[in-house]
Amino acid sequence: MPCNQHTVKKSYYFEGKGLHTGTYSHMKLMPAPAGHGIKFRRTDLRSKPVIEALAENVTNTARSTTVSHNEAVAVTIEHIMSALTGLGVDNALIELDNIEVPILDGSARPYVEAILQDGLKDQGVPREYIDIPQSLEIRDDRSGSWVRIEPAAGPSADITVDFNSKILGIQSAHWDEHVDYAREIGVCRTFVFFHEIEYLFRNNLIKGGDVDNAIVIVEHPVNEEQLSSIARLFDMPDLQVTSEGYLNNLQLHFPDECGRHKLLDLLGDMRLAGGYLNARITAYKPGHSINTKAAKALRALLK
Repeated sequence: MPCNQHTVKKSYYFEGKGLHTGTYSHMKLMPAPAGHGIKFRRTDLRSKPVIEALAENVTNTARSTTVSHNEAVAVTIEHIMSALTGLGVDNALIELDNIEVPILDGSARPYVEAILQDGLKDQGVPREYIDIPQSLEIRDDRSGSWVRIEPAAGPSADITVDFNSKILGIQSAHWDEHVDYAREIGVCRTFVFFHEIEYLFRNNLIKGGDVDNAIVIVEHPVNEEQLSSIARLFDMPDLQVTSEGYLNNLQLHFPDECGRHKLLDLLGDMRLAGGYLNARITAYKPGHSINTKAAKALRALLK
């Protein structure tokens, strides 16, 4: 689908805790010139270093995607990257005054709502879609995950998630440039299984998690003591398990919101290939590690 490059019309400000580090950050999303791509700038560091949002700069994929360049690090970039991709933003500069992007409500919704109020700026320069010379597939035999990238006339992505969960079941989701990303994908929040929460806290992850930014799936029976322990972590006095098998901290936007969130993540991670791909991406049990490995392999193939 031929079109021009776009950037945001003005700067937008966001602030809040990082999901994993718990650090409080201020973030500024700014317009950028044609051909700029997506870059992060750490304004709290002396030289204000810039990190290009490219797969070769990925340095960690433990529960989120981190990019780094020398001393500069930006953690949990996938939601803002997904929002920019889903809305059609080619070029943007993201300033960050701490190590991690704010988690906000656990989805891309705050970015989407801010940007859509003003629309995008047409930059009058044709978008350079990335053509795929041949099919590429990355597999993880241990987890059974795979990501397949095939040449196509335009960008699309299809995912299937299977956590062997009686609550989630098997969920699938689809995106292409005709899908309303803002309504169908961008609002879908991150999620965690109840039995993982204490482990993640002990391993210095989800320090910024709370009842406003994560769907909690209760796969196994829990007692009042366990509920009270998690309630203290989340600072919420009255946590209960719903009949559907989730904590009552949030109401689902869609029955398959968790699957749609995995698609949200995939779109953000695959944007690290460097732009919009003329490719059909199909993924089974995607996650940040295999997503970014696929983006990195594609970057290597294109070189």
